[in-house]
Amino acid sequence: MYSSEDYKDIEAKIFAGERLTREDGLRLLACRDIAWLGSMADYVRKKKCGDIVYYNVNCHVNLTNICTSKCKFCAFGKDKDAPGAYAMSVEEAVAKVQEAMQDPNLAGLHVVSGLHTDWTFEDYLERLQALHDAFPHLYLKGFTGVEITHFAKISGLTVEEVLLKLKAAGLQAIAGGGAEILSDRVRERLCPNKATAEEWLNVSRTAHRLGIKTNASMLYGHIETMEERIDHLLKLRDLQDETGGIQTFICFPFLPKNTELGEMVEQTSMWDDLRMIAISRLMLDNIRNIKAYWVMLTVPVAQVALGFGANDMDGTIHKETILHDAGATSPTALSEDRIIRIIREAGRIPASCDCNFNIIRMFTEKDQQAQVAQAAQQ
Repeated sequence: MYSSEDYKDIEAKIFAGERLTREDGLRLLACRDIAWLGSMADYVRKKKCGDIVYYNVNCHVNLTNICTSKCKFCAFGKDKDAPGAYAMSVEEAVAKVQEAMQDPNLAGLHVVSGLHTDWTFEDYLERLQALHDAFPHLYLKGFTGVEITHFAKISGLTVEEVLLKLKAAGLQAIAGGGAEILSDRVRERLCPNKATAEEWLNVSRTAHRLGIKTNASMLYGHIETMEERIDHLLKLRDLQDETGGIQTFICFPFLPKNTELGEMVEQTSMWDDLRMIAISRLMLDNIRNIKAYWVMLTVPVAQVALGFGANDMDGTIHKETILHDAGATSPTALSEDRIIRIIREAGRIPASCDCNFNIIRMFTEKDQQAQVAQAAQQ
């Protein structure tokens, strides 16, 4: 296996299973030997996770795009009276999922929204409860650390009380968005009207104590420094050491189109994106799953990312809107057959799972042969 002499010490650490340091992470961000970096991440992925690649058959439900945050990197949020602003009624939210139920394998919902100027916490809770009541067989993953912090502030409840009410209404796992960069310097410049870094971390910490699994993300490629990228990963690693409740990590490359930063920031390259996937796998040694989020990366890059440490393809999505408003050029949904094909082409084993990574169906080579034989008999 080829690697630059400059990284022999890091390579030795990786093969020995030793934890990488902040300095190691910064050096890896400067690495231009992308093939070596990918091979290191893939080695760790195979050792930790094997060849299974997870995906969800899911539907995204974005209850409203009306939002008080006015984040400079966001193209989804709108003022209440702006063209295109919407807020789903209970009936509209249920109808959206009913439409998605045309897929007989639909297994779950991903519910995230804007911070509506007028809605109370009860408005969000009512919609979540209605979805759970109408579709009790679907798992519910939803709301981010930012939304949950907002719910606590507008309701006067503690974060723990909010989480307990959400759990009672059917929520099974918390979405990973809203972490952006866990640096208050960055957040004060780009999103000063929403949860601080510590508030976001506190939601996850509290959820883990209550037995609710969470996910974590990073939005990179805007005004953050390389040091802030690594520090973000280390904060998540420290939290995971403390609680063990983070299920998967998602890298979001910033899509500048249609945002306030659109004329100031160039979109990251494929190499930048693959580098971040690989470094995330290497630095986050205590988080089992690394997601290649095809909506942001595009399908071809997400498929390549399966060779750079990723073992999670997210899901079928069914009409994602938040990131497409920011200029994502990927499809708004993928069929399950296509996701299975993408994973198999990468030499991996597709596994449909729920929001807590419990396997629903697995598609091994033996399964594929059985399906082919069954089709031939019909």
